[in-house]
Amino acid sequence: MMPDDTVTSAPLSDRVREALAVSLRGCDELLPQADWLAKLQRAEASGQPLRIKLGLDPTAPDIHLGHTVVLNKMRQLQDLGHQVIFLIGDFTSLIGDPSGRNSTRPPLTAEQIRANAETYFAQAKLVLDESKTEIRYNSEWSDPLGARGMIQLAARYTVARMMERDDFHKRFHAGQSISVHEFLYPLMQGYDSVALRSDLELGGTDQKFNLLMGRHLQQEYGQEPQCILTMPLLEGLDGIEKMSKSKHNYIGISEDANTMFAKVLSISDELMWRWYMLLSFRSLAEIEALKAEVAAGRNPKDAKVLLAKEITTRFHSARAADAAEQDFIHRSKGGVPDKIAEVALAGAPLGIGLVLKLSGLAPSTSEANRLIDGGGVRVDSSVVGDKGLKLPAGTYVVQVGKRKFARVTLA
Repeated sequence: MMPDDTVTSAPLSDRVREALAVSLRGCDELLPQADWLAKLQRAEASGQPLRIKLGLDPTAPDIHLGHTVVLNKMRQLQDLGHQVIFLIGDFTSLIGDPSGRNSTRPPLTAEQIRANAETYFAQAKLVLDESKTEIRYNSEWSDPLGARGMIQLAARYTVARMMERDDFHKRFHAGQSISVHEFLYPLMQGYDSVALRSDLELGGTDQKFNLLMGRHLQQEYGQEPQCILTMPLLEGLDGIEKMSKSKHNYIGISEDANTMFAKVLSISDELMWRWYMLLSFRSLAEIEALKAEVAAGRNPKDAKVLLAKEITTRFHSARAADAAEQDFIHRSKGGVPDKIAEVALAGAPLGIGLVLKLSGLAPSTSEANRLIDGGGVRVDSSVVGDKGLKLPAGTYVVQVGKRKFARVTLA
């Protein structure tokens, strides 16, 4: 079943035009756009909200800003009155998503999945309107399938089509192993769309194959196929690689307000506008006005501060964002934060590298030495240039970079 093509021939109302503009903002692809327009028009005519699905596997306990790109889109569509479904992939996590992988992803244990899932929506609701969000777990319908149901589902797709998938294709021709259970992942994600009767599924650009699987399976089961909307992967703090904890270029949404604010201010001026498009809830007109002001000579840092305050407010509060701004100003002038870690160490005198490691300012003495070589370590505001420095008994304010401080007492 397809959307009624006759609906799209009617003139578009202002409400539908707005919904389409919101859908397209910052997105990579909206497929098929004509079908989505038909769904929007039908929803307006019937008063029945569309069902919009986002699935996330709880593969880690924390969400970073990169994950919120699709959550932001969900919130924008939610604010237009549509029903959003936050799907926690507790079943699909047992398989492991092969998207973008060049090797088999180790499946998580049920205990790991349960622990991670407990924190997922607690963080996601900082973006979504909790009172208007349907929370589901795909084990609800995946577990009851059983062996018979799984075989019947697998019969609805061919191996040849599965091997058209880019990551499978590359791994096969590179002689890298592909486990049979990895074929089940896109099938099960697609079956989620059947179970939820979704009208639109969101995901990153790396999820396109899985999202299209949902369309295929809905048609196989006699349902109107969902549309798909892919959002680009957010570049991290370095402006090059996608945001990732493994690349240490991320901002966790549970990080403290001061750290979050300072990290946003650390991004490049060019990346700032990309983040505005994907992370800000300001209108496109407001963003273009800011761009024009910067082009006319306004300090780009002013725009970056506005972005940092918006993001910090979203995950903390306006008061915390204001305090973070003042803390950043204080530190940029060489000041020490009002609240810093207090560390007591025995065995003075201690080498500076060991002090950094034991006080939690560096993960190892070798990393501490690297930081010293880079001029990033200060003791009582003085730059440390000697890796052989030993601190005698006493109390010192030790600083690494712009944001890490500790008051260390040696005895």
